Amino acid sequence: MRTVVLTISTSLARGEGEDRSGPRLAELAAAAGCEVLGVEVLPDDAAAIEARLRALVADDVRFVLTTGGTGLTPDDVTPEATRAVIEREAPAIQTAMLLEGLRHQPLALLTRGVSGIAGRTLLVNLPGNPKAIDQLFPVLAPALRHAGATLAREDDDARH
Repeated sequence: MRTVVLTISTSLARGEGEDRSGPRLAELAAAAGCEVLGVEVLPDDAAAIEARLRALVADDVRFVLTTGGTGLTPDDVTPEATRAVIEREAPAIQTAMLLEGLRHQPLALLTRGVSGIAGRTLLVNLPGNPKAIDQLFPVLAPALRHAGATLAREDDDARH
């Protein structure tokens, strides 16, 4: 289950500070059975995010997990860039993470992340806070193996 983690943060992309969210998300993904190909940092730039997502989909990466850029500030554009790439939404992922997030933090309702499929790639937006990643990734983890197997199928009708 080839996986790439993208941290979305202009300040981190400029080298201001240490990315704690991306490596933590990669660690959790690896523990869930993902082959993490890399952790990258991108600025809060919708065109750059969209271009990188499209390239990863073209590379047949199974999962692209993003962290950051899902809040309410004007430069939080990760959901818009993700929506531009996905072909089919997977809203239950975000609903489940929202419900779990609300158990820990009432402000979780301000997150705007999206999830969906492009080609054979599942893209999932997570918050940019390592604590939130620790709380929310366990909601996603149990479904990854099945999602990966389903997305890898050449022809869903071949099973019937």
